[in-house]
Amino acid sequence: MLASAAIGYLIGSLPFGYLAARRWADVDLRHVGSGNVGATNVLRVSGPSLGALVMAADMAKGAAAVALAGGVASSGEASVTAGVAAVAGHMFPIWLRGRGGKGVATACGAFALLAPVATAVAAGVFVSTVWLTRMVSLGSFAATVTLPLAAAAAGDSSAVVNGSMAAALAVIWKHRGNLRRLWLGSERRVGQPDGREPRA
Repeated sequence: MLASAAIGYLIGSLPFGYLAARRWADVDLRHVGSGNVGATNVLRVSGPSLGALVMAADMAKGAAAVALAGGVASSGEASVTAGVAAVAGHMFPIWLRGRGGKGVATACGAFALLAPVATAVAAGVFVSTVWLTRMVSLGSFAATVTLPLAAAAAGDSSAVVNGSMAAALAVIWKHRGNLRRLWLGSERRVGQPDGREPRA
């Protein structure tokens, strides 16, 4: 189990957003926009093409961690551990002294393999919420809450349900600044200028 956690963390900690923005946009994501190194800040700072590329890469990290752990250890618990650890690695990468992203895309990639039906439901909630409100953070929060509920409703294993709950709690904690701004009515909407984005 420790090996699965280590595999997941190391894969998840690869800072694709930070590296892509430095390479193709010549910016340090930690000092622009929201200060986040995830795909949403890349989208806001560097545009949709690079944002989509980073989102795909972050999702691939989660999926790769689950798949690799499943190949090393046959137990489902090992794969879940690797997936959750990948989310933690994305949030707290050793390479950036713990200043990572918020884990939504990485969790999506991991649970797309662990709980495909629940992840599809959560993704639908995300897209619908962002479409209606133009708030990525609200969509992320809604999808995160949906995931463990949908996993339980779909009859996924207790390990998967518990893992999705752990990942959801971590993602919600990383969004605490966004939730505060949502409560105050000051959260940024898609399309607003970067200068209006407060640091999380």
